Order: sequence, then structure tokens, then C-alpha cells
Amino acid sequence: MAFVSGIRRVLGGGSSTASSILNHMGFSINKSKSLNQRFIGLSRLTTDQKLQEAFSPFGQLVDAKVITDRATGRSKGFGFVSYATIEEAEKAREGMNAKFLDGWVIFVDPAKPREPRPPPQPQQEPSETGFRTNRTVGWCG
Repeated sequence: MAFVSGIRRVLGGGSSTASSILNHMGFSINKSKSLNQRFIGLSRLTTDQKLQEAFSPFGQLVDAKVITDRATGRSKGFGFVSYATIEEAEKAREGMNAKFLDGWVIFVDPAKPREPRPPPQPQQEPSETGFRTNRTVGWCG
């Protein structure tokens, strides 16, 4: 990261020329909303509205979302808030980290980009006997 910021500084700040050179070298400079987004560990009782009410005093809240289970509709115990600027997001992190919300000590961290999932494994076709073969290498006892 220091390498990228050093090249950006040498090439004249955040100019489009510097960005295009860094992109060509394989570095992506992305000022996406993930910089302004915070991950929050929550109580399972917290709703989107309660989350928005708790985090709105720290700046212009763009989005507040509690992640829910598809099958049950219940909270998974975490959520995300997004702010208009990085400064507001940092102020919210400093103000709400290790505070109580709905009877639960919450933690606030910068959100990380979602890691790509591995491609699905192809289905094995059954053998002549109808059983799948176990291709485990080594002893599994």
C-alpha cells in the first residue's frame, strides 16, 4: 500500500495519469463505498431502524442494513452502515465501538470487500453399482 501511495505522490497526486499507470501495473485505485462502509457486530434483536437511529448522529448516513437469514428472516448478528464521507465513518467507529446497543456490546470495524467464492465442484456421476467412489487420499481412521 505504501508503494502505491508513493507512486501516486511521485506522479502528481491523484491525477488520472497516475491512476491509469497504476491500473496498468495491476493496482486498482477504487474509491468505492467500502471505504465509507463499516461492519458492525450486533445483537440479534437489532433492526434496520434501530441501527439507523444509533448511527445517524455521526454524519450523513447513506445506508444502514442488518443482515438477515434468508430462510428464517432473523438477524445473523451483524450489519453494515455506509456514510457519505470517510471522516464521518471514522467518527462513527470511534463513537460507537464497544458501546451497548439493544443490550449487546457492539463492535465497529471497516468493512472488507467480499472475497470471491470458489467455483462449484462438478457433480460426480454414480458408478455402475449406483455408489459414488470416495477419492480420499490417505488413511481417515
